[in-house]
Amino acid sequence: MKKLWPLFINTVILFIISQAFAKDNLQLRINRWLEVRSISGNVSYANAQTSQPARVGTRLKNVGESISTGKNSRTVLALDTGIGFINVAENTQLRIQQLKKTSSGGSITDLQVLTGQVKLKLRRFTNQSSHLRIETPAGITGVRGTEFGVSVQPSGKTGIATLTGSVATTAQGQSVNVNKGFQSLVIPGEAPTPPVPLRDDTKLDLLGIKDIGNGEAQIVGKVDPVNLVILTNRPLNTDRNGNFDLKVPIPSDRLISVSVTTPLGKQKNYRLAVP
Repeated sequence: MKKLWPLFINTVILFIISQAFAKDNLQLRINRWLEVRSISGNVSYANAQTSQPARVGTRLKNVGESISTGKNSRTVLALDTGIGFINVAENTQLRIQQLKKTSSGGSITDLQVLTGQVKLKLRRFTNQSSHLRIETPAGITGVRGTEFGVSVQPSGKTGIATLTGSVATTAQGQSVNVNKGFQSLVIPGEAPTPPVPLRDDTKLDLLGIKDIGNGEAQIVGKVDPVNLVILTNRPLNTDRNGNFDLKVPIPSDRLISVSVTTPLGKQKNYRLAVP
């Protein structure tokens, strides 16, 4: 009986393994990573224990590891599968949620963008079990091969724009396909808006600017609602129509810096003179 016991244990182990691999959707943690390929400015890498400056060659491998960019900073990340690249703009935080392989050889890549803007250029996946998803506070955008961008305001309001291919955006149990040449907006707690033709427009409509005393100016403006606005190095929230109205300190030269960035990464800088 003692001689049969090891044989029995081995048989049970082999049975469990064979049953697990029989499932097509089995996900395996096998040598997956994102690699930093270029850096401009202040880019940080963080894991559960530490935060440190990122370097070319730094690899993000585990759930929770993240890359953050500062003012006037950016980085490019390469996917380990060779499927494409992720361009990470300034004032952006990107975090790994899942990097896995399926039993059929597919790649599962789930990322989270908490704030800022990223642009992805990906070849079409050849394995049906592969996918890449970007989660923001407003919803989830999934893709199997395309060129698209995502912008996330501090409030979580998310803009999605597709240059080639198609992406599916889901929020509040509803999905829309954002096809080539279209854009959509997702507001936290709401379903995605119906896609509209892509504008990729960095225009800033300055509706008013005035000195209100005590060293402050009031600025009223409007941009495309999918765009990001950074005013005096501070990311702003705009309403569902792209409007903003706020007070800011007046610099000594009375010129206020504003940048507008589209989900695809197109950016324009403005210098607003306070009368």
